[in-house]
Amino acid sequence: MHDLPRQLTIEQLAELFEGRTRLVEKLGALEDPLGSAQAVIGELSEEEKLEALNTHPAIGAKNLSTRSSAEQGRDDDPETLAELERLNAEYEERFGFRFVVFVNRRSKSEIVPILRERLERSREEELDTAVKELVAIAEDRWRRS
Repeated sequence: MHDLPRQLTIEQLAELFEGRTRLVEKLGALEDPLGSAQAVIGELSEEEKLEALNTHPAIGAKNLSTRSSAEQGRDDDPETLAELERLNAEYEERFGFRFVVFVNRRSKSEIVPILRERLERSREEELDTAVKELVAIAEDRWRRS
């Protein structure tokens, strides 16, 4: 387990955030990137937030990074996967960006009701929640690495 670092490379941040985005570039220039992430996100344009969210894999997707695959677990019930695929598509159509949630060792079947609930929110609320979840994922990944 690692404490939050004072300095990370762009490559390390890109792994934690699932891609080299403008968010990662901005964080890489800071002494305390993960500790500063929420403040940096607050200053991002909507386009930059969407870029960061849309590089993240969808819950239940087939082609995942090693980290995402381990985090999402092996809960591969066909009905659950079909429901996640349907809800993910509905979410992306409604909000215009990928559903991001800090799985936190929950099964895919436990994520389904969370996704349903988040579909009821406003776009503004959901964008705010999604980027916060993105940071929580990165922080957890660092601590567990």
